[in-house]
Amino acid sequence: MGSKNTDNTTSGGAVAVADPAKVRNVVLVGPSGAGKTTLTEALLTASGVLTRAGSVTEGTTVCDHDPAAQRQQRSVGLAVAPLVHQDVKINLIDTPGYMDFVGELRAGLRAADAAIFVVSAAEGVDAMSMALWEECAAVGMPRGVVIARLDHHRADFDAELASCQEAFGAGVLPLYLPVPGSSNTKLVGLITQSVFDYSNGYPPTVQQPDGDLADLIADHRNALIEGVIAESEDETLMERYLGGEEIDQDVLIADLETAVSRGSFYPVVPACALTGLGLAEILDGIVRAFPSPLEHPLPSVTDPVGGVVLEISTDPDGPLAAEVVRTAVDSYVGRVSLVRVFSGTLRPERAVHVSGHGMSDRGHEDHDEDERVAHIYSPLGASLREVPFCVAGDLCALTKLGSAETGDTVSSPDQPLLMSPWLMPEPLLPVAIIARKRSDEDTLARNLARLVAGDPTLRLERNTETHQMVLWCMGEAHADVVLARLRAGGAEVETEDVRVPLRETFAKPAKGHGRHVKQSGGHGQYAVCDLEVEPLPRGSGFEFVDRVVGGAVPHQFIPSVEKGVRAQLEKGLHGDHPCVDVRVTLVDGKAHSVDSSDAAFQTAGALALKEAAANSRMSLLEPMDEVSIRLPDDYLGAVLGDLSSRRARVLGTEADITPGRTLIRAEVPATELVRYAVELRSLASGTATFTRHFARYDPLPDNLAAKA
Repeated sequence: MGSKNTDNTTSGGAVAVADPAKVRNVVLVGPSGAGKTTLTEALLTASGVLTRAGSVTEGTTVCDHDPAAQRQQRSVGLAVAPLVHQDVKINLIDTPGYMDFVGELRAGLRAADAAIFVVSAAEGVDAMSMALWEECAAVGMPRGVVIARLDHHRADFDAELASCQEAFGAGVLPLYLPVPGSSNTKLVGLITQSVFDYSNGYPPTVQQPDGDLADLIADHRNALIEGVIAESEDETLMERYLGGEEIDQDVLIADLETAVSRGSFYPVVPACALTGLGLAEILDGIVRAFPSPLEHPLPSVTDPVGGVVLEISTDPDGPLAAEVVRTAVDSYVGRVSLVRVFSGTLRPERAVHVSGHGMSDRGHEDHDEDERVAHIYSPLGASLREVPFCVAGDLCALTKLGSAETGDTVSSPDQPLLMSPWLMPEPLLPVAIIARKRSDEDTLARNLARLVAGDPTLRLERNTETHQMVLWCMGEAHADVVLARLRAGGAEVETEDVRVPLRETFAKPAKGHGRHVKQSGGHGQYAVCDLEVEPLPRGSGFEFVDRVVGGAVPHQFIPSVEKGVRAQLEKGLHGDHPCVDVRVTLVDGKAHSVDSSDAAFQTAGALALKEAAANSRMSLLEPMDEVSIRLPDDYLGAVLGDLSSRRARVLGTEADITPGRTLIRAEVPATELVRYAVELRSLASGTATFTRHFARYDPLPDNLAAKA
């Protein structure tokens, strides 16, 4: 693959672009099965990068190189595939279409300047498509729409176009239409009023339309032109057009780019990967209508401590500011960091500064390290092709940056920078894992460190109460991929039921007597204490009161009693549940002038507390989480009914900020939320989202406490 532009450098089939205006970063977005990966293969083949397109079902595509993707026959991770068209380097960024992998999608949106939203002509716009469209809208991503899979036996372009317009708005308008009866080999362009014939494959031949197409063109052309020039900075253009003036094509195309860049107009192109239909039009549209990196807003940048805000621009000669948008581990080269350069130029054999801040809650501790870039690569799926540099606006891959994690900033050691992070989704499905054999534990720990470094949607929790290692994932498909990658790294891993940490407390006041008297080897242990225990309101914690009179327990041993009581409360009194919300009062005791000791009174305090628990009725407490659920109004009844079955207390419902959606606030026992990420997705067809945070502990119902 080469380029005619003398400002570009070609090496090993890869191209390094010197001018940011000659770059387009385009993320492919759409639901699973829409045809994103297949379309990418067709575009790579049409541009000469590949000699033959791979197959998703056969696992031979460039982008689905991950074994998990090949097994599931769908994309599970972001992949980059560059090509050159009309002397412009196009970085195609293929993303998964399943919401379990929304973190990969958001990384792709961060790396891109525009999006191609791919929908299947055979499926219609479903709830998943709407959710993905909203992901693009949330970051203001300019979009074009490709209606793909026109060769499917149920394909209906007109119905799919109407479905897109109903779902995404009136700004969705076709630039091209398939010619009826052409067996997916001909398109008619509404601006040029030309027919593009793919009967002999790519590239198409250009023809004049026959009279039969006049009505088809007229039905759509006026709406398209009015939609385009409505975004024009020339306020007289609409008036001139409505007055019957023919607007020059170059003016329309310039206004088309403006409309797309503003994110208010979404041009539609039909495509069929099998026949090549629409491939030239997609590539031309990317080059002529999509914004370059020079036109896309940049993330805010500060110094590493987040203090001084700095101004950067897409300038190859500016200060280096790049970001790791994805981290993978290759079995041969080790850690591979996919990097988007926003300012400056990355060059090999140079030192860089790697900063990562603000992700400690996900297991990514803050770090600042100076490292050396040995080589720079242009990625093509899993393949790495060396290039001499990577300028502002372009994407590249770096290897063996030992401290680099997804979301980190790469800058110059002379001027360290920190880029504002993109919004990471919260993982809400816990999966408890254990090493099958003790010999697997070290391997498991290493593999977990690599996975957590590369996947900010994955959180590792070592629960000190349940003694479980818990991976918090986005959903079942995400968990399946994570477990497969752990096992591929050589660790035999099993899963077990997630245990929710419970508490216990005293249901009523009680008294306890603790006596620890032993004689061994001439050394005695003597301590006696009497305690009174009473429950406190939820959330009060632990109080210790000394009411000893007359020195029955010497002053120096009173802290020993408290220490023993605290230790026993943490270990639990019935089972292994910590005991909370109690006041323990030391009222009496006895000591020996020689044999009493700190350890003896700790033991006596613990024994007295145990006896008090045996004399009282204990109550188990379960954690309650406050949950916020956002969902379409159509699913409100089903979700509220399900919450009732989970012993939830609904705090209220209100209209969400997005029209047609509702926000539910409720308090739900954490034991009922272990698989809620999966079950809510099923209830609301993947359209609902929720967040949760700890509220307090409440008594567990007796019938459930008996089973705990």
